Amino acid sequence: MKIYTKTGDKGTTSLIYGERVAKDDLRVEAYGTCDEANSMIGLSLSFLSNEFFDGKDQLEEVFHKIQTALFHVGAELATPNGREVKWVLKEEHLHELEQMIDKLDAFLPALSNFILPGGHSAGAAFHVARTMVRRAERCAVGINADFNPLVLAYLNRLSDFLFVSARFVNLHLGQKEMPLHSEN
Repeated sequence: MKIYTKTGDKGTTSLIYGERVAKDDLRVEAYGTCDEANSMIGLSLSFLSNEFFDGKDQLEEVFHKIQTALFHVGAELATPNGREVKWVLKEEHLHELEQMIDKLDAFLPALSNFILPGGHSAGAAFHVARTMVRRAERCAVGINADFNPLVLAYLNRLSDFLFVSARFVNLHLGQKEMPLHSEN
């Protein structure tokens, strides 16, 4: 199979099942943003390759599941109305995220103010992934399509998980959280 097809040279792309749409279609923006977030999660994890801390292996395992689920969320967003979705997001995927949020959050100091994104390269990259997931969620909300309502809930919860993951990584790698600068 060739990497290039030339079918998108005039500004259109195919949804699943072959329906052609403009590359600036909101549906393409939504699943493309899921792909961007997935890539950023991969980059975030690569920054942890030479780091060691309690919980790292489990965190990486959870992110492998999340990356797979996020790929399928993108596929669901790329499936035209009325067509079968091959892999369906379920409540259990949402519950797994919520359980991990609670587990990681239990290790973290309570927040009394907003913090600035940053810290260790992995933590900062998780923050970037979080903002990408939020953008995917905003795009998905704007799509006039009949798709699994768990997609929006999953994207919302995933951004929360990425926030907690950034804080967890930064804490375990000795990076201090930076509060907003006080103007007073």
